Amino acid sequence: MSLAELAMTPLGWLLRGRRAGPMRSVRLVPALETSGTLSVSSPSFGDGESIPRRHCAAPRGQNLSPGLEVRGVPSGTRRMLLIIEDVDVPLPRPLIHTIALFDPGPGGTVALVEGALTAGNLAVSYVPASRGRVGYQGPLPLPGHGVHHYGFHVYALDVGPDLSGFAGLDYLLVRLAGHVLASGTLVGTRRA
Repeated sequence: MSLAELAMTPLGWLLRGRRAGPMRSVRLVPALETSGTLSVSSPSFGDGESIPRRHCAAPRGQNLSPGLEVRGVPSGTRRMLLIIEDVDVPLPRPLIHTIALFDPGPGGTVALVEGALTAGNLAVSYVPASRGRVGYQGPLPLPGHGVHHYGFHVYALDVGPDLSGFAGLDYLLVRLAGHVLASGTLVGTRRA
């Protein structure tokens, strides 16, 4: 642990009881509701397991996106949407780490290899996430705050939204209402 992280630990202890909470998760937003289900998994970690250090943001890790597999992609899917959020931040709303759109590919299964969510990958488009960040932003929980849960939410869309002019998640959600064919979530954890 760095000296800066060590200095932040008492603040983490003080804020342990403050969390956005799972009831404010993006997966409960009405615009993303659907009855279709996707199976989301990762070769990097299992559902409910700790996310490896290499997938954490700097300075704790390499900020390398984990591999993801999505099964059960329905026919008629034009784009896939990935939203990564931390529901345990000591803020009023979960912190959105990443908003990415990519093509579904053939065969009902999508595989993103480890490191695919990089700025240089032209197969992936991004919408600004919390604090205007673009691209993959790995876990970086406040030291001393306890375990954080990171939802990797994947949505199959029947539209290929034009990303020009999108300022963030709220603007994207307006365009997606009624266009989600199926969804699934993988949850990873991380403790600082």
